[in-house]
Amino acid sequence: RGAHVLQRDENGLEKCVACFLCAAACPSNCIYIEAAENTEQDRFSGAERYAKVYNIDYNRCIFCGYCVEACPTDAITHGHGFETASYNTATLIMRKEDMLVPWPPAGARLPEAGGARPSQTNPPPAGAEPILPTGAR
Repeated sequence: RGAHVLQRDENGLEKCVACFLCAAACPSNCIYIEAAENTEQDRFSGAERYAKVYNIDYNRCIFCGYCVEACPTDAITHGHGFETASYNTATLIMRKEDMLVPWPPAGARLPEAGGARPSQTNPPPAGAEPILPTGAR
């Protein structure tokens, strides 16, 4: 388990609907959420509400994964980054902007009208070798 990632849907909207189930499931009480209503002019998620503020305090988080299991929309996941060491405890409070998947995804082309949508998976690290099928070297 690594650092938390807030996912987006295929349209680039946030998957989090501010249901607070992740915060309720957290045994270390490290998740803080403030909900807000979506409007017709400003749409942040596909539901009525979105998380205006979503913070995780890594000073308290035990990376148990209960928040990931509790999320009904798969909005929060564990990424692969696990290095969180710091001499300054203020840098260990992760804000929504720090965790939200960027849109459009890095290196992805936006789909043409009626075309296929880009994948929502994490891109491989820079300099990584491509994975080839067995015997395809």
